[in-house]
Amino acid sequence: MRADRRTLLGVAALVVLVGAAAWTFFGPSAPAPVAVAQGGRRSTAATEPLPSAEAVRLADLEAARAKPAETTRDPFRFQARATAAGGSSPGSAPVFAPVPAAPAGPAEPAGPPPPPPIALKFIGVVETADGLKLAVLSQGEGRAPMHGREGDIIDGRYRILKIGTESIEMAYLDGRGRQTIRLTGQ
Repeated sequence: MRADRRTLLGVAALVVLVGAAAWTFFGPSAPAPVAVAQGGRRSTAATEPLPSAEAVRLADLEAARAKPAETTRDPFRFQARATAAGGSSPGSAPVFAPVPAAPAGPAEPAGPPPPPPIALKFIGVVETADGLKLAVLSQGEGRAPMHGREGDIIDGRYRILKIGTESIEMAYLDGRGRQTIRLTGQ
């Protein structure tokens, strides 16, 4: 019985919403704005005649026009602006002279690329009863969290160098790629 009542109330609410939407979009339009004419007399904007459109003059499009004057302006060159008092002429030296590029020597090798960043997240610190600090780390991917203390090897690839309260320092086993991982993630 309750399900029938809920269904009936839901259908009634839907009908009211559809009716309100239809009234909003298809109902009577709003009254025309009222303007006050000179002399204090009110008139509606709908009763005033609309101004007539200006006639299109196609013949003016075919009329002869003055050709653009020849100019020496080149937007791709930096030159001093010509002035009426004589100033610099378009043929004068540019204001900004190009700087010759230094000859490129042989490219030096950059060395080996740096190791990729450590993809572990620092979850927190656990202190044991005897005061030992353990860092809790997560690799994601649905795996169980890992933990270790300073000097321990994690995931067979990384070594924990230092455990702080809000960050941890880790490096690859060979000592390269030292990275600080904050408690909020990387």
